[in-house]
Amino acid sequence: MVPPRSTIPWLWLALVGFAALLYFYGLNSAYAPTNGDEMVYIHIARMTAESGHWLPLQSEILDTRNTKPPLLFWQAIAAGDWGRNWNLYGLRLPSVLYTFATTALLGFFAHRISGRVRTACIAAALYLLFFSTFRYGRAYLTSAPETFWLALPMWWVLWLRVRGTTATTQASSNARTVVNNFTGMDWGIFTLMGIAMGLGSAYKSFALVAPAAAAIWCAWLASAPRLNWPLAIRATVGLTWSAALAIGIFALWFVLDPDPASVWQEFVLAENAGKMSNTQGYWYAALFGAYPMWTQLLAYPVNAGLLFFGVLGLGWVALKVAFKRQTYVQLTPASRVLLAWVIVWLVVFTIPSQRSERYLIPAMPAIAIAMALAWDRIAKAWFWITLTIAVPALVMLARVAWVMGDLHIASGPQLAITLIVACAGLAGASAGFFINRWTKPAALAAVLALYATFGLMVQPLSTTDAGYSPAVLAHMRAKRVAVPNGFTGQFERFRFILPGARITPYDAEGRNTGAFQPDLPPAERLSFLLEQFDAVVWLQDRLDQPQPGCLPGCTLLGSRWHVKSRHKAGEVTLDNLWYPQQWLFRREWLVAKAAK
Repeated sequence: MVPPRSTIPWLWLALVGFAALLYFYGLNSAYAPTNGDEMVYIHIARMTAESGHWLPLQSEILDTRNTKPPLLFWQAIAAGDWGRNWNLYGLRLPSVLYTFATTALLGFFAHRISGRVRTACIAAALYLLFFSTFRYGRAYLTSAPETFWLALPMWWVLWLRVRGTTATTQASSNARTVVNNFTGMDWGIFTLMGIAMGLGSAYKSFALVAPAAAAIWCAWLASAPRLNWPLAIRATVGLTWSAALAIGIFALWFVLDPDPASVWQEFVLAENAGKMSNTQGYWYAALFGAYPMWTQLLAYPVNAGLLFFGVLGLGWVALKVAFKRQTYVQLTPASRVLLAWVIVWLVVFTIPSQRSERYLIPAMPAIAIAMALAWDRIAKAWFWITLTIAVPALVMLARVAWVMGDLHIASGPQLAITLIVACAGLAGASAGFFINRWTKPAALAAVLALYATFGLMVQPLSTTDAGYSPAVLAHMRAKRVAVPNGFTGQFERFRFILPGARITPYDAEGRNTGAFQPDLPPAERLSFLLEQFDAVVWLQDRLDQPQPGCLPGCTLLGSRWHVKSRHKAGEVTLDNLWYPQQWLFRREWLVAKAAK
């Protein structure tokens, strides 16, 4: 049933629409918010595609060949047409589609539970604006597909409970009918759940079957109208079958891979079992180590990013409900499903010795729905903090964009559009401070404006004009080019910058450690590299260095801007924070040995 025209929340619908469109903007950019491991995965996918075989996985980086299951790489191979259409947009697009599918499902259930389109829009907007979604749900990483597949069984349980609520009201005199309505599980459903969990684990790890199955078990039993032994036994046996099937799907990797021993050693033992051990002792590391248990308690707010305090506000609402003696029995079945989803994932991923908020991303859809349902009860003060943070962030991004205009990195129209969006975000944030009923939506709009401003700010660095000329690109095809690395696998990005070139990282990478004289002074090292390769990509060392130090003994083939992402202590201070040209931008030179 379509709500009356006057009740359709057009502004909320517009917010969701703009957030969705933003996921496509800059998707091909090397500066899209992502994780450093993205290029490692792209490297493995490209190498495997070049081999012409689905398995075994291939890599030139030492000890990284089997760090993730093959389904992630097969997705890239299919999206890139076995390397024939290899670009960041195509590789990242499946993640965006997975994210949108999850958003649609959580929006549907938020509407089903509340009966309001506005609540559905709020849930969708929150999920799209959580930084964990924006960072890991649109880049070539595993969070978007794993979240979608692992959530499918939970959506089914939630559907049973939402659908069963109506049946409970209509048939309250018939206890058997009510229990049957809340059961809704047979071996076919358990099998489908196992397939969904298996596909989710095949994107990241078999270990995810544990929290997924445990969350389903707890949600199903905790939300049942009447708990009894037959129901508990049925849930236990059924989900044991689901978990076994999921593990079996994952185990096909060992059957299909020509080198199963390497899969066992590199993935099972090193990548997974290694995260359960610690030389300091489990409890010492859990309390005082690099990943203490208490930090995981903030995992959900951290995943929310700028909406950190909004999630804390949700927690405060939950505490107030508990203090008012609203017993667990009074919670709706849907609320119990969401509660089990959130708590089980948190508890399970507090156990490993290595803890990260990223492990809880598959439970963020439940956080988005819970926030939307409690939206009117979360105090505005939590969102004032968000606005307070967003304002200086927008000002700083506008300042960086202005400097990019001064350096002629951005054109006049590009700078103007970026500043307009930043100013719109500042105006919305200001309205949120002074108009109470606008505070919460203004906070979401400010976060959206911040993401948009960042995307517009870095876009000039990702255009064709910002790269090397077509003549240089043609000249570099099939040439041996030495490139900087900076972080594991980052040399892979130069395959998009210099397509067709034979790229080799010269910053100690795996088996190349020490091969390219990393201890030589910069000038001597550049000369050494020029003797070894057809061309070298060299980064500007100092601001007062207007050209490569090898000139005139080398040939400058091209130049582009480089954004410095790793800074030494003292490079960025309060004194120079307003002058990003001093610490953010450097030149990248493509040089070759001078012709004799």
